[in-house]
Amino acid sequence: MADSVTGRIAAFLCGIGLPVRAGAVPTSFLPGIAIEGGVLVVDEDRLLYPGDLLHEAGHLALLPRAVRSGLHGDAGDDPGLEMGAIAWSYAAALHLEIDPAIVFHEAGYKGASRSIIENFAARRYLGVPILHWLGLTTMEAYPRMQAWVRE
Repeated sequence: MADSVTGRIAAFLCGIGLPVRAGAVPTSFLPGIAIEGGVLVVDEDRLLYPGDLLHEAGHLALLPRAVRSGLHGDAGDDPGLEMGAIAWSYAAALHLEIDPAIVFHEAGYKGASRSIIENFAARRYLGVPILHWLGLTTMEAYPRMQAWVRE
């Protein structure tokens, strides 16, 4: 990946078992990102926000492997998994030493980006109980993760 942030994110995701590949994404719910058979496809020419890749990976990480491999298009709209993906992507941004504002950019999150960042910075974590329930972290350890991907 040409963009260094996108490349770092993609390398991390591949390293934890969430495959990423470059490819054409003519239209999608997130510009430049699609899911094909559980693989994140990135079209860097259309990608507007590299952090969206990390957030979308958070959705995949919370799903069982068998479900992930059958996904096409997007990961669904379950509100609980959305909150879990927000917590997951925040932890991943810190792990990668990427500014959380890259993930929680002003064009996303229905205008709540700033408040999400402020709440996480103040250790008011939304979505962490989902990660705890799935065995990916504990309430005490977050944002440190015990595992990045649900089996």
